[in-house]
Amino acid sequence: MGILKWLAQMVYALYAFFIFMILTLIAFPLVMLSLLFGYHRGGNYIYAICKYWAATWFLLIGVRHEEIFEHPHDTGKQWVFVANHISYMDIPPIVLMAPQPIRILGKYESSKIPIFGWIYRAAVIMVDRRNPETRAQSFRELKTALNRGVSIFLFPEGTFNMREDKPLKDFFDGAFRLAIETETPIKPMIFPDTIDRLHFSSLFTITPGRCRVIFLEEVPVMGLAPADIPFLREKVYNLMDQALRRYRYYPPA
Repeated sequence: MGILKWLAQMVYALYAFFIFMILTLIAFPLVMLSLLFGYHRGGNYIYAICKYWAATWFLLIGVRHEEIFEHPHDTGKQWVFVANHISYMDIPPIVLMAPQPIRILGKYESSKIPIFGWIYRAAVIMVDRRNPETRAQSFRELKTALNRGVSIFLFPEGTFNMREDKPLKDFFDGAFRLAIETETPIKPMIFPDTIDRLHFSSLFTITPGRCRVIFLEEVPVMGLAPADIPFLREKVYNLMDQALRRYRYYPPA
């Protein structure tokens, strides 16, 4: 029985990634064509393409996208969205949940994936955290996007949280500095199920099932100064930590 279960998992994983590659190949020329419309308008087209790509992939592999609003979400406002990061499956829910123009801050390493990397470079603002110059350039690009009416999405942990006994890693300051300097409110979110859909340990752990996006309460930043970054970072951390403990089990803090 164990061998049959393992075999079924391998077949499903190969099927899921075959569909992923087919949809990526279909989306690729459309994304490249969108670049002709410029950074802002073309970028919005790219996210619309990625939204259809993600919805189709989820449908064909049996993953169910769900959105839960613990507090009302105003799609007419600009936001600095922040969420926990624990799986490669965190990416599709971002483009599925985005009802307004949005740009994601993404890791430079993901741009090296064949074919997908081209779409990734066109869709995200990349950062190489090892390089201070590129970090500064990425921060300027994020501020430019906000000045053009586009919301921003960041993972304040910076990389995967690989401790399954703790909901979150420590946060970097960038998202909170950006929010304060641009006076853009923060919208915390959590992805409680993405680790169950695709564990960070292996691409062959992918499974069907629900994939929830939980929208938490807004955190305003008006009146805050750079000296308030630690306070703001801790407030958002606690909101997300408590929410993750509500939606899935973690040992007591």
